[in-house]
Amino acid sequence: MIGTYAAVVAVCVSSLAIGQAVLALCGVPRWSWLAPAVGLALVCAISWGTVRLPGDGVIGAVVIALATLAAVAFLWRRVRDVPAAAAIGAAVAIGALAGTALPFIAEGHFGILGTGFNPDMSQHLLAADRLADGFSSELLRQGYPLGPHAIVVSLEKGLSVSLVHGFTGLTIAVAVLAALTALAAFPDRSRAQRVAAALVIGLPYLVASYFAQGAFKETMQALWVLAFLLTLRETTRNPLWRDLELRFVPAAVIAIGAVYTYSFPGLIWLAALLAAWLVIERELPLRPLLLALVVFAVGALPELGRMIEFHNFETFDPNGPGLGNLFGQISPLTALGIWFSGDFRVAAGDGAAPAVAYYLGAAFAAVLLVLGLVRCARGRESAMLGGFAAVVALYLAARIGGTPYTSAKALEVAAPVLTLVILAPLSEGVWRFSSPMVRKSATGARLEALTLPAYLLVAGFCSVLALANAPVGPTTYSPALTGLRPLIAADSTLVLAPRELLDEQHGVRYIDWELRGGRVCIADEDRAPASIPPGVRFVITSGEPTRAPYAGMTLHKEADPYLLWTVKGSVRGKSDCPLIAVRQARQGEPG
Repeated sequence: MIGTYAAVVAVCVSSLAIGQAVLALCGVPRWSWLAPAVGLALVCAISWGTVRLPGDGVIGAVVIALATLAAVAFLWRRVRDVPAAAAIGAAVAIGALAGTALPFIAEGHFGILGTGFNPDMSQHLLAADRLADGFSSELLRQGYPLGPHAIVVSLEKGLSVSLVHGFTGLTIAVAVLAALTALAAFPDRSRAQRVAAALVIGLPYLVASYFAQGAFKETMQALWVLAFLLTLRETTRNPLWRDLELRFVPAAVIAIGAVYTYSFPGLIWLAALLAAWLVIERELPLRPLLLALVVFAVGALPELGRMIEFHNFETFDPNGPGLGNLFGQISPLTALGIWFSGDFRVAAGDGAAPAVAYYLGAAFAAVLLVLGLVRCARGRESAMLGGFAAVVALYLAARIGGTPYTSAKALEVAAPVLTLVILAPLSEGVWRFSSPMVRKSATGARLEALTLPAYLLVAGFCSVLALANAPVGPTTYSPALTGLRPLIAADSTLVLAPRELLDEQHGVRYIDWELRGGRVCIADEDRAPASIPPGVRFVITSGEPTRAPYAGMTLHKEADPYLLWTVKGSVRGKSDCPLIAVRQARQGEPG
């Protein structure tokens, strides 16, 4: 727990300080809640730019620490409204921390988020481990964006936290920073309204669901899109921004963060949003945009070659199965924030609630979305309208021309934008859609007073449901199991693991994925089978076995903390150990 939250504090403090310093350099005189996203984008770029220098992350940790201290010194007595911002920011941060703590409270330990729900963290941990040791990896060679991984390596070197707790800390920090960024949407409302709205916008149902499976890249991309939208909104609606020559530079920095987090696909959302905004605004502030483009080019150009390589990544193949960890296409209604299931992958009615509850909740949210769009049109909210048009268009493109896996990600990125549009009337403090005659009636007034709190309450409950359902895997990670895979892939293997790992840390699913490709049996080391199962050639243990028949095996390889043993004599019989696809099907998971 200490290591995890040390990482959270480090990421949040550096992001807030560095981001606000950038905004101050651009001429913004007051505290802005765009600072979290701007700062995190720079932390991501700095970490990736330094992780491959001598020290393998040490220089990155030092540079970020020095940049944070320099930012604090630069901002001292220079930025206005800090005490008021700190008061409301603390309330939002506490709320986000409480929500993101639910998985660990429910499971009773900290560890790898999403184990058994989404196996991708295995590859991310391996890539970070290779970066930390100065070695290459498959993801690195494929041009995969590794900015977040570099942040985790910097945390490991700077704070001596494990990679597992570094990734968990980064994932929590992104959720906190997203909720803080959402405060920029409603600067003039009451504290209670702003806190509740910020938490629901920063952690809507689908974002909370992706948090639950440890999908830090997707939650970061959702943050970049939300922050980019709100930055464009500030340039037209905030008098302090309107005439600044560098007013688009913060948006350019956010785009740089998207490059190092999500490669070229991350830019597609931002480019679509910018294009839609320009069409609605009907103005082209050429010089400020060109200055921002120069900043973006300088920051993103080093990644150009890797973005080209990433174009061939297997996930983008529309002819592939494209399911990932899904059962099928995800309902677009999940992006509206009300979905009564702890698992976003299930269809309406397949969870604890009846199907009618799903559709009633979605219908309620859809009505509010339409009303929010009307409010945005009347109030000339060009950034919100442009954001809505962009995320809807990109979801439709992914749904028609992509795979269920990519269209689900498009929905997750769209969720904060749709939630923001739903809550757009909050900028006026009341719902102003009924006629003057209805508004004067007591019934109309009560409806106006209850509608917004009702959405916040129900949507917040659905997010909590997703967070509480998050599986938490092992507390430690070693690439050793992955390293053993080439040796055992052609044969059947018995893994003897500690009972705590299997019973309390989703160890069966974790070991399954780490040893994917072969036939694997998994058993409690204290209750090992009386005889080695038929067809098993290898046995993996965490210590030297002492009882027959395991004591007679030959040590094949030491891979700390594991030992790989070869069964003596000929391997007889057909193996009953299942392939991963077979075991996952038995568990009700996609193969």
